[in-house]
Amino acid sequence: MGAGRRQRSVLIMSKNDIYQPQQFRTPLSRARGLGAARHGVDHFITERVSGLALVPLMLWGAYAALKLIGADQHTVAMWLGQPLNAVLASLLLIVALVHLQGSMRVVIEDYVHRFTTKTALVIGNLFVCVVAGAVGIFSILKVALTVTGAH
Repeated sequence: MGAGRRQRSVLIMSKNDIYQPQQFRTPLSRARGLGAARHGVDHFITERVSGLALVPLMLWGAYAALKLIGADQHTVAMWLGQPLNAVLASLLLIVALVHLQGSMRVVIEDYVHRFTTKTALVIGNLFVCVVAGAVGIFSILKVALTVTGAH
């Protein structure tokens, strides 16, 4: 090559380099060519939205609990038989369980290092939350429908 010409170096970039430039990557990451799994954003948003939704629902739940202190079983059943109260109680249960499941998943993924243990705990966490939600919704509907006579 002539002295006046510069040799051009070709820069080959992978799609991961767009999200994580080379200077911020570890040597192992550069060698493997792998980047982030891109699953963190949806977990982050789900936790924040469910946490935000829990604020008014928990305020309603605390108000309802204080209002029903000392009430007999029939009064509480009649209160839960009202459609608005049944829907809000169901929403409170569902949102709380979604938030719990996501939060526990993060804790399990961060602090449990064995793959089989981590997998078993994540599946168990999901199973417990789904079963608790199903039993809770069934119970709310059973009480609400029994009181209204629509059983």
